[in-house]
Amino acid sequence: MTTSTLTIDLDALAGNWQALDAASGPGVQTAAVVKADGYGLDSGRVAQTLARAGARKFFVAVAEEGAAVRQALGPGPEICVFSGHMGGDTDMIHDLQLTPMLNSIDQMLRHVEALPGHPFGVQLDSGMNRLGMEAAEWAALRDIALGQNIRLIMSHLACADEPDHPMNAQQLQAFREMTEGCDVPRSLAATGGILLGPDYHFDVTRPGIGLYGGLPFEQARPVALVSLPVIQCRDVEPGETVGYGNTWTAQRPSRIATVAAGYADGIHRIMAPKTQLFAGDIPCPIVGRISMDLITADVTDLEEDPQQLDLLNARQTVNVLADNAGTIGYEILTSLGARYRRRYVSS
Repeated sequence: MTTSTLTIDLDALAGNWQALDAASGPGVQTAAVVKADGYGLDSGRVAQTLARAGARKFFVAVAEEGAAVRQALGPGPEICVFSGHMGGDTDMIHDLQLTPMLNSIDQMLRHVEALPGHPFGVQLDSGMNRLGMEAAEWAALRDIALGQNIRLIMSHLACADEPDHPMNAQQLQAFREMTEGCDVPRSLAATGGILLGPDYHFDVTRPGIGLYGGLPFEQARPVALVSLPVIQCRDVEPGETVGYGNTWTAQRPSRIATVAAGYADGIHRIMAPKTQLFAGDIPCPIVGRISMDLITADVTDLEEDPQQLDLLNARQTVNVLADNAGTIGYEILTSLGARYRRRYVSS
């Protein structure tokens, strides 16, 4: 097959959730964030795997994402929507039994008028200035909200991947002050917040990137593996160049493999100079530019021409690729394109 293969290790996914569940401590419910189509890995398959591992609460970004997750899980597990109750979401929230995390006075009014008695959560802004009610808004609505069917009060940390950043303690204090005396489950910690320790855990944690093998969860098992089929190998003499712009020149007699993948598959051009492909455990440096559908790699030191080369494996994880591209693992995962043949494995 010419199509590249994206292998999703469902056992590793479940193991990462179980490890973060253990890190969340006793008495804390560990949810799972499956937004952006399960970080690009299929939210339905991801949610089913995490439900079997023990997750009973899931988070998506928008109501439309909740449809695939509800279809995969059926009735029972709670599906929370970070964007809250937007205009036009009412039927979907009702029919799919979604729990919107209300972000504003307008959303609160829309929800209680359109779906009286339907459960909801509230998102508070503890300093990130992105989503959620600020302290004054919450003070004005607090008594009304607490008298309705409220299921969760949450906020989100801006700098949790930097444990020593003063913003963490600042947001923790703000969140405590805004929720003091509320007899409602609270949630502040995503993956990074879990790793900050029990002061940040409250009643519900919401791991996301750590489930999929990304930092700051350094002990995470790799979940996404990518193999690229080799279309052609050729000999290149010293002084000859490879690829667009003549950016790589052979310094020795070289054997160059061309694989069927490129930036259309989420393999960003900027990562080429620092990235290798792998034949088993043997690294083969990318040479020349990454183009839309093709990548060239130096396979001179292999004993024979490979049939495929690996981009993501246990040695070169999403975190390594992210460093190579000057980005974060989230972007690497969610950029993996639609052309991959997806293969789901578990024991």
